[in-house]
Amino acid sequence: MSGLEALRTATSHHTRMSEPTRVQWRSWDSDAFAEARQTDTPILLSLTVAWSKECQEMDTRTYAEPRIAANVNDRFVPVRVDADRHPRVRERYAMGGFPTVAFLTPDGKLLTGATYVGPEGFRKIIERVRDMWRQNGADAGRVPRSLADNPTPRAPLDAAIEEHLAGQLTEQFDREFGGWGTDAKFPLPRTIEFALKRERETATRTLDAIESNLFDSVAGGFFRFAGNRDWTDVRYEKTIEDNAGLLSAFANGYLYTGEERYRETAAQTIEFLTDELWTGVAVGGSLGPGQGASYYAADAEERESLPGPQCDLTVFAGGNALVADALLTYHAYTDDERARTYADRILTAIETDLLEDDVVVRFDDGTEQGERLLLTDTARVISAFVSAQQVLGDRRRVEKAAAIADRAIEELFVDGTFLDGPSIDVGMLDRPLRPLDGTVEMADALYELSVLTGDNGYESVAREAIEAFGGAWDRMGVHVAGYGSIAHRLLEDPLVVEIGGPAGTDLHRAALRIADHDAIIVPDANGVPPGEATVRGSDDVATHPDELLSIVADRLA
Repeated sequence: MSGLEALRTATSHHTRMSEPTRVQWRSWDSDAFAEARQTDTPILLSLTVAWSKECQEMDTRTYAEPRIAANVNDRFVPVRVDADRHPRVRERYAMGGFPTVAFLTPDGKLLTGATYVGPEGFRKIIERVRDMWRQNGADAGRVPRSLADNPTPRAPLDAAIEEHLAGQLTEQFDREFGGWGTDAKFPLPRTIEFALKRERETATRTLDAIESNLFDSVAGGFFRFAGNRDWTDVRYEKTIEDNAGLLSAFANGYLYTGEERYRETAAQTIEFLTDELWTGVAVGGSLGPGQGASYYAADAEERESLPGPQCDLTVFAGGNALVADALLTYHAYTDDERARTYADRILTAIETDLLEDDVVVRFDDGTEQGERLLLTDTARVISAFVSAQQVLGDRRRVEKAAAIADRAIEELFVDGTFLDGPSIDVGMLDRPLRPLDGTVEMADALYELSVLTGDNGYESVAREAIEAFGGAWDRMGVHVAGYGSIAHRLLEDPLVVEIGGPAGTDLHRAALRIADHDAIIVPDANGVPPGEATVRGSDDVATHPDELLSIVADRLA
């Protein structure tokens, strides 16, 4: 039984949210936009996610109201989109949260929009949109600035980039409550990892605040974020991406500090991911954690009244790759076999069900297949396969990572920048979006792939893609701290440890535990005799873990 077949049998444990509305929803496709053009009618786009309580409430309170539903059906072409299944629609039209209500012209330009709206507010909005449409028609539509095809602020990389972002770690740090910023507090796992090497106190205090306020000590797993600066007004959803990122961050916190409590929190997060979000194991493989988005968990009192968690069953390639990567990170530091086993099962499921001709498919539930060749999903799969080579010595998967990268570069790397996906003539999906976050993830993956394969072409692409945003470094804040990390890696000689012999030896295990999560470990390295280890940039040879650590210390001094 394949992973996808196992998914179809798992509905007794997890359920998808129903749509109790009276609106006659269309799918996001060319037919809906053709209907809008033929009838000269604006589109009402409803962006929802299966794990959001507010989405469910808007369905039952607003869209289920007969008069509102009749107005929507008569005056608009209503389109419903699962924002997790269609991230490029989300990036172009989301109003900052879910649910999103966006009103579009028949060619996909944006008229206006909002997030959650109750019945009275919704009536006012649809009347305002109708007035706008009567007065200006399609001319009222606009294209967001990010899609206007303006050139990116290209400039050569400079050491000032890392220095600036390291400075922002201190400048934007909340010394009273921990975390960064003065409004809502988001976990920001990549920022934590950047800070662990540069401003460790800000990282550890943030880990402590997250553990105290966002970690569910009863059921396990992390909640999404806190609405207030002091980490109150917690949003009780648990997403696979947040939990994967925080698993990695807490594992790296353990690596740098040796604090056992960070390792214990990471271990409990693994239990949550492989119990609550696991959809079932099949013969010869398994299905990874279910939704790349998530699970709704209310507070303790409300939880008792719910029939069970709302969990999106969709298996997303990118979210599962993040989990596999984080599990491999934890295994590297602890030798934990559960983490290793589940990471391998996830990677096998991705290869079996979500790769077609070296192209990553976002999801495939047996009835619907997601978009192909999305930048972020592709970057995360490459990264996970590259990690499998470093941690497990899985050379076959690094070869697969190279094949996936070649296809992505061929089709998405345009004029020195990465697009978020192929052009599709539906709405504004035909307009290129050059996302900074996705570019950082892809550049990181390509850089490590370059070191492992010896192909400098991957590093050249990574550098050109990162330099595409080099002219804006002084406007970047802690939310994109990962940009500073990859800029530093591209500017400085990397810490690369080459092991003679297979993964799992004492030298290999010692290399994985070097207190630098950016180090690249190469087991079975060409030209290194079995039983020896070398560090690039040093002429010394280690035959014992202590000797290796001494060479690394000298290299980093």
